[in-house]
Amino acid sequence: MKLNEIRDNDGARPKFKRIGRGIGSGKGKTGGRGVKGQKARTGVSLNGFEGGQLPIYRRLPKRGFVNPFRVQYAVLNLGALDAAIEAGRLPAGQPLDEAALKAAGVVRSSAKFAGVRLLAKGEIKRPVSISVSGASAAAIAAIEAAGGSVTVTAPAAEAASE
Repeated sequence: MKLNEIRDNDGARPKFKRIGRGIGSGKGKTGGRGVKGQKARTGVSLNGFEGGQLPIYRRLPKRGFVNPFRVQYAVLNLGALDAAIEAGRLPAGQPLDEAALKAAGVVRSSAKFAGVRLLAKGEIKRPVSISVSGASAAAIAAIEAAGGSVTVTAPAAEAASE
């Protein structure tokens, strides 16, 4: 077998139908669009139009709410932090901050994130001193159990609500 002999199986690809190429083709004159009217013209988009009946997207009630003041954090799990230290991307003995985590590529850096939040998924085997915007209570407990320390820079939610 040669490369120039490779072919599709018979019927694997239907033959392209040339539209608007004469009456004998079966798709001549109107090109399969019927006769006249709005939908026979080019550039017509009638998605969602139901012939004057109230469209379904207006019949159904609105749901939900988008909070414009939501604060989003880049997530850092303990397992990912431990793996990055083990791989040598982060220094083990030195204190870590958000800039070091972003530079090492451990957390995503984006304008929409207000900082880094440490979560307790996975486990940490070595003592780490880390400074982040937020941390779950379980993550703080796990790092302190391993002999490390966590500094939370963002104000706590309870303090903000008082």
